[in-house]
Amino acid sequence: MSDLATFPHTWICSVLTAPPLIAPARQFIYPQHVPGEDDALARGAMLLNVKPATGGTFLATCALGFRDPSLPSGIFSCPRPDDLLAVAGGYAYLIDTLAPERCLHIPVRPVTQVLPAPDAGLILLAGFHTVSALDANGLRWETARLSWEGVTLSEVRDGKLHGTGWNMHTNREVVFIVDLATGAHEGGGFLL
Repeated sequence: MSDLATFPHTWICSVLTAPPLIAPARQFIYPQHVPGEDDALARGAMLLNVKPATGGTFLATCALGFRDPSLPSGIFSCPRPDDLLAVAGGYAYLIDTLAPERCLHIPVRPVTQVLPAPDAGLILLAGFHTVSALDANGLRWETARLSWEGVTLSEVRDGKLHGTGWNMHTNREVVFIVDLATGAHEGGGFLL
């Protein structure tokens, strides 16, 4: 799963099936040290050969969040042309290709769905309970809880995100609508 045509981008990136025989001089491992993630690379990793606009290349090793094949993995262009979004087994990394030592490990874990919203200048990331939005400045907003367990993004229309969230009490999917400007929502399956 990858979407490189949604936003213009200044970089070239390829997913490698194995480490390169001759590694580039610059190499970065994500996530950078996070408490509780000391064994993240033991689950595996997505290897990226990235060529930024400034030239040269670097190797990005993005730890898999989970080995579950139903979780997304891929590379995505971003609202900021120098940024690259790498999603590896549900973990999302926003990489500044001009300064790859600056990488934001997106707090939604795992990411279960990625939906670009180019007219709004956003990339939407669904998790089990919430939706987060990335814009040209990074993480723009995160919704309040939308579901007891499971969010599905349907479409973006008229400045709103439409989707469903599961309600534990009724065992039904309940429609929600999120304002793309603010992250405020109506509806959803999470009711106390």
